[in-house]
Amino acid sequence: MSLPPLVEPVDALSDAERIRTARHRSLIPLGEVGQRRLRAAHVAIMGAGGLGSPVVLALAAAGVGTLTVIDDDDVELTNLQRQIVHRLSDVGSPKVASAVRAAADLSPETVVVPVREHLTRENGAELLRGADLVIDGTDTFETRENGAAATEELGVPLVWGSVQGFDAQVTVFWSQPPAGTAAVRLSDVYPPGSVGELPTCAMVGVLGALCIQVGSLLAIEAVKLITGIGEPLLGRMLVIDGLRGRQSEIAIRASTATPRTIPAAPAPAAPIPHVDAIPAGAVVVDVREPFETTQGTIPGARLIPLAQLLEDPGALRGSPPIVVVCQVGVRARRAAQALREAGVEASVLTGGMDAWSSLERSTA
Repeated sequence: MSLPPLVEPVDALSDAERIRTARHRSLIPLGEVGQRRLRAAHVAIMGAGGLGSPVVLALAAAGVGTLTVIDDDDVELTNLQRQIVHRLSDVGSPKVASAVRAAADLSPETVVVPVREHLTRENGAELLRGADLVIDGTDTFETRENGAAATEELGVPLVWGSVQGFDAQVTVFWSQPPAGTAAVRLSDVYPPGSVGELPTCAMVGVLGALCIQVGSLLAIEAVKLITGIGEPLLGRMLVIDGLRGRQSEIAIRASTATPRTIPAAPAPAAPIPHVDAIPAGAVVVDVREPFETTQGTIPGARLIPLAQLLEDPGALRGSPPIVVVCQVGVRARRAAQALREAGVEASVLTGGMDAWSSLERSTA
């Protein structure tokens, strides 16, 4: 169902803005009033990369009055495959500078506030203060958690998207939604400590066109929330399989159960052994998450995500010697430590899947 609009409309649009946004004003139910609400709105965009780039373009074109763009990175040549707000001439320059230029080229009346800072738990609320709505286009889960914490403190909606490989997710989190609407937070989907170490885009790649699609969806959610039209994705998550051209939807709600978290690691009694190859007769246990293992695993490996293994490492007692693997080794060391504490013979594959994949390619 629709939610009340986030902002009151400005009294009037300029003549130039009325002409530029004419196709919006003829949309029902957006219309003239909805366009004036967009003009009054202030949206903060976390990240000017693969997701933030199309968001900046779409919201500037839509006539949003103020965009605060937060990113501390400079443009690199590898960004241009997906970060469409930047140009070849921008390489080496701040990403926020590209955002300012591109928005001005589309909508001279949109004010872009560039913030060249890294958003942290300490400065998040201050950087986002004053925004009616926040869009998360960041690429590390730590920053996502920091942004979520800040929006929960401020009580503003968080439009959230994630892209990796050919897969994506889009939803809306809001800790203080209008009366009669259930709150949903990032921690309801990803409890603290449950995510672990995620691979970067550099590790597994990302489809550039999918970033544009997801950025457009994030912008649409922002427009709906600002103007009070349509059905926002609050309480629903859109899941996109870009490789198969499929979209599905799952319901999300506030968690009432104790979240499954990864307990603190005990101090190891002895160094955890590492191996450079899988010994004969050993069992490989892959502790990555399901979305990672779909990209490939070591043949015959048992797939047990880290949080699940840590719930009962003793369940593997009596098995042959175990070699634990993750993407690069951090989670594998944690798992091997817990297994050895439970009396299970365990070691870690040096370099994880990254090293194993490189070795496979070199011997193919």
